Amino acid sequence: MSDIKIIDQKATFENIKEDLLRPIKTKNWKYTLWIISLVIFVAISLWCYGLQLKDGLVVTGMRDYVSWGIYISTFVFFVAVALVGMLISAVVGLLGQKWITPISRIAEMIALAFVMMAGLIIIVDMGRPDRLLNVFIYFRYQSPIFWDVTVVTTYVFISALLLFLPMLPDLGIMRNHLKGDVPKWKWNLYNVLSLGWIGTPQQYKILHKTTRVLLILVVPVALAIHTVTSWLSAMTLRPGWDSTIFGPYYVTGAFVAGSGAVLIAMYFIRRGFHLEEYITEVQFDKMGKLMVLVSLVYLYFNINEFIVPAYKMKTIEAVYLKTLFAGSYVYTFWFTQIFGLLLPIILGFFKKMRKPFPLMLIGVSLVVGAWFKRLIIIVPALIHSYLPQQNYPANFHGYEPTGIELTITLGTIALAVLIVSILVKLFPVMSIWEIAHEKGVDVEKDL
Repeated sequence: MSDIKIIDQKATFENIKEDLLRPIKTKNWKYTLWIISLVIFVAISLWCYGLQLKDGLVVTGMRDYVSWGIYISTFVFFVAVALVGMLISAVVGLLGQKWITPISRIAEMIALAFVMMAGLIIIVDMGRPDRLLNVFIYFRYQSPIFWDVTVVTTYVFISALLLFLPMLPDLGIMRNHLKGDVPKWKWNLYNVLSLGWIGTPQQYKILHKTTRVLLILVVPVALAIHTVTSWLSAMTLRPGWDSTIFGPYYVTGAFVAGSGAVLIAMYFIRRGFHLEEYITEVQFDKMGKLMVLVSLVYLYFNINEFIVPAYKMKTIEAVYLKTLFAGSYVYTFWFTQIFGLLLPIILGFFKKMRKPFPLMLIGVSLVVGAWFKRLIIIVPALIHSYLPQQNYPANFHGYEPTGIELTITLGTIALAVLIVSILVKLFPVMSIWEIAHEKGVDVEKDL
C-alpha cells in the first residue's frame, strides 16, 4: 500500500508540475502577438512623451486651475488596483481561506506591476522630471506628496518580496526540471533567483515565518499608501475634497478596482493557459462574493460622500454637486455609479452571474468604472475652486485631455498589462509547491 501511495503522489506531482510549467516551456503565437501589440503601443506612448518633454505640459489639456488631469487620476487608479495584493494575500490569506491559493500569485503580480506604474505616472505628470530628486532633497514632512512617494516606494519593495519569496521553492523546481526545455538565459535566471534552494524542512520553516511577517507588514503599508493618496485631496480646500472620509473611502474603492482586475486576469489566464482544473468555478464564485462585499462597503461611502454636502447645500458645494448630478459630468458620473458599482453588486447576488465569463465582464465594468471614478474625483473639484475666477482664458473653464495626453496615459496602462503578461509567462502563475502540499504531495522529495 505504501508503494502504491508513493507512485500516486509522484504521478500527481508530475501532473501539477507539467500543468503549471507548460506555459513557460511552450510557445504561443497568440501570446506573442499580444506582447508585440502592447510593445508597439508603449513605444507610441514613449514617442508622445518625448513630445511632452520637448514642448512641456502645454501639449496636455491641463492648465492653471486643472493642474491635475488624467495623469493624477490614473495615478490614483494604479494605486487602487495595486491594493488587491494586500486584499487577497494578506487579509483573506491570513484568515485561513485556502481557496485563494491558485490566485494569490496573480494578485501579487498585478499589485507589483500597477504600483510600479503608480510611481512612473507621477514622473510623467511632472513638467520637469529632472527635478524629481528635489522631492527627497528638499522635502517637507508636512507634505503629503513626500509621504506618497515614500509609501509607494515601500509598497513596491514589499510587493516584490511577497511575489519573490514564496516563489523560491518553485524556482528550485524550475532549476532542476527545466534545463534543456527553456533557453539557457532563462534557466540561468531561475538558477540565480532560486538562491540555492534545496527544500529542507528548515528552509520551509524560515520561508513560512518570513512570508507571514511580510503579510502582516503589508497591511499597514498598503492602507498607508492609499490613505496618504487620499490626503493629497482631502487636505486641500476644494469642493468635493474637503472631507474626513477620504481615507477609508479610497481604501474600499481600491478593493473594488483590484477585485475587478483579478477577475479579468483569472479568466484570461485560466483560458489561455488551460488551467481550468486549478482556477475553478469555486474561485470565481468566492471572488464574486468578495467583490459584492467590498462593493457594498464602497457603496456606503459613496452615499456618505454626496448625501452630507447635498443636505447642507453650501454654495460652492451645490455648484460642484450639480456639475456631477446634472451638469457637464452627468454622463460620466452616472456611468461610474451604475456600471462601476450598482450593476456589479446586483448581478453578483445571483449565482449564475458568479461564473467565469459573466464575472470577467463584471470585472471589466468595475475596472473601467474605477478609472472614470478617479477622473470625476479629481477634475470637477479643480474646475470649481474657491479662488476668484475672473478674467481668465476660456480654455480654463473646463478640461479636455489632448490626444498626446490620452496616448501617454493609455501607454502607462498598457505597460502595466505588459509587465503582468511577461510575469505570467516567465514564472509559474500559481504556486506549484503550495498546490502540491494541499493535495498531500511530498514536494521536498522531488527537489
